[in-house]
Formats: sequence, C-alpha cells, structure tokens
Amino acid sequence: GTMGTQGSVEFMFDHTCNFRIPAEGRDVEELELEMIDFGVEEIFADEDGIVMYAPFESFGAIQKELEHRGIEILSSGFERIPQVTKELTEAQVADVEKLLEKIEEDDDVMNVYHTMQE
Repeated sequence: GTMGTQGSVEFMFDHTCNFRIPAEGRDVEELELEMIDFGVEEIFADEDGIVMYAPFESFGAIQKELEHRGIEILSSGFERIPQVTKELTEAQVADVEKLLEKIEEDDDVMNVYHTMQE
C-alpha cells in the first residue's frame, strides 16, 4: 500500500532506497526473484558486492528480510532522484529543507543527495 501523501515535495523526486550486500556465493537472479516480493525493483552486482534499489517505502521490509536471512548489509541509504530540477518557491525550499533535516536526524540514513537550485 502507499503511505499517505508526502506533501508538495513528492513531485520533485523519485524516492529510492538502496542496499549493498556481499556477493559471495549469491546468485543475483535468484536473489532478485526472492526479493522482488519485498519491493526490490533493480538488483545488480558490481566489484563491491550486490546492490539493490527499491522504492523509499520498501526500506524497512527489505532491511528486515535481509536481517532475517542473516545477510550482512554493507551499506544502505536513501536517494532522491530529481525528476525535474526547477525553481522552487521559498515555501517549497523550506519544506524540502525541513524534510532533509528530518531525514538527516535519522541515524540509519547515511547520505542524502538533493539537487536544488539555491
């Protein structure tokens, strides 16, 4: 289900979360089939492990499932992928800054990217 509306910020960003796990002995395609139920939309291996991308809302479910399986999470975080970078009103800028502050106060969040024309 979708979590309530997220105000005026929603249209500016695609919200995604990502997880990196060790690749050792894991079949990416098999993992993708298993994790798709938890919201994973994209999964690929690189030199540092396996990376999974999913919608913002799926973060908790995926984290819980990985922990449940005893899979080590090397890193995780949220990204905001701008759909459109555009001039914002001052009120919108304040909203975004409030949102970013709230996110940065959360210890689980490693990095917040945003592109806003200051």
